[in-house]
Amino acid sequence: MIDILVYLFENYQDFSAHPKPDALARKLSAAGFEEEEITVALDWLDTLKTSQAASFECSPRAVRVYTTEEQSRLGIDCLNFIVFLEAAGVVSPTVREQILDRAMSLEDDPVPLARFKIIVLMVLWSRDEDLEPLIVEELLYDADPELMH
Repeated sequence: MIDILVYLFENYQDFSAHPKPDALARKLSAAGFEEEEITVALDWLDTLKTSQAASFECSPRAVRVYTTEEQSRLGIDCLNFIVFLEAAGVVSPTVREQILDRAMSLEDDPVPLARFKIIVLMVLWSRDEDLEPLIVEELLYDADPELMH
């Protein structure tokens, strides 16, 4: 699934520019992706699109306490990374909650930092905001290729 998300980011700079799901599934299949992986990725993207930012709304002054399950599945590296992004002003508390929701939906246990960075990238990309090249480089191109597969 992560490979498909990276492929979409690299080939469709605008989140809403990719084709409808059926046409996209055909394009992904033609690009060599497996049908089951395509289905999982498209379902994940659909959930990302339909999740309402308002459902993740939280006060910027609130203190986030991570559940035991979040701590276990995401681990110290992912949690430190999201804290870093929030402190640097890259993500708001609302976007943080969307990232955590999408990361917790992965089957990985624990979630590798490289995959977590791709989730961060996809959530930011879905918001149709211009992404700073240095952020994209950190999230996409600095990821460990071994953890991508």
